[in-house]
Amino acid sequence: MNEPFDGTRQPDSEINKKKKLWRNLFLLNLCVSLLLIGIFWLPSKLEQVGDFLDSPSVNLPEEGKMAQKPVEEVLEPEPKVTNLLSTQVTTINASSEKEYVYFDFSSGKPVNILDTSSLEWDLAFRRGKVISNGGASSRLGKAGLLDLGEVEFDEVMEVPTDNYIQDAATKTEMENPVLLKWYNYNYFSHKLTAKKNIYALRTADGKFAKFQFLSFYCDNKEAGCIKIRYVYQDNGSNSFLREGGAFATTSTVSPPPETTNPL
Repeated sequence: MNEPFDGTRQPDSEINKKKKLWRNLFLLNLCVSLLLIGIFWLPSKLEQVGDFLDSPSVNLPEEGKMAQKPVEEVLEPEPKVTNLLSTQVTTINASSEKEYVYFDFSSGKPVNILDTSSLEWDLAFRRGKVISNGGASSRLGKAGLLDLGEVEFDEVMEVPTDNYIQDAATKTEMENPVLLKWYNYNYFSHKLTAKKNIYALRTADGKFAKFQFLSFYCDNKEAGCIKIRYVYQDNGSNSFLREGGAFATTSTVSPPPETTNPL
């Protein structure tokens, strides 16, 4: 039998109302907290990720190592046009966080540079950072870049002759706007993947090449071994067709030029 209400205990209905009120206050507080996190914390984290992507290197503990012997490349299908210049594939070990590795397209190899105003290099690599021998990076070089977008590599049979974008000075160093984001960043795996874009290059001495980034990681899984495929035209033309079309070739990958580690 229920005891009579003596005025000292609240009715069940009022207790339920208070419980409901506290529950609503808790949910409101939770929603406000999540909203504040979304307004203040998330943008700061996105800004940090942006700074990470814009930084000249991916901060990993060790320098990358490449295989002593080049791995044979998988042959690509024959292109529709059969008088294209042959495609070269090479890997530049730019895993050092401090020193640039200077690359010359005419030789297909990294080169040692004492003076950056030299015309003996076209692009320089330092982890994910890539600059060119032109504009703010060099007082003599004519190098510049154009992003041709996601097109088939062999469909680019010639490149423009003008309007190439050269390096610009920032508060801390030089950069080429075309190559600031040549990769995609995976927020879950924290890995970089090369975009499929094709880039046109005007070299330091005014000749032309096209290239595409293929990968970013070394054999020991460290970052900075940048693999590219490219075609270089040594006669000064902006066309990648053989003169006269007398020789039939395919875009079958030629043996990669010898690669060297940065000093």
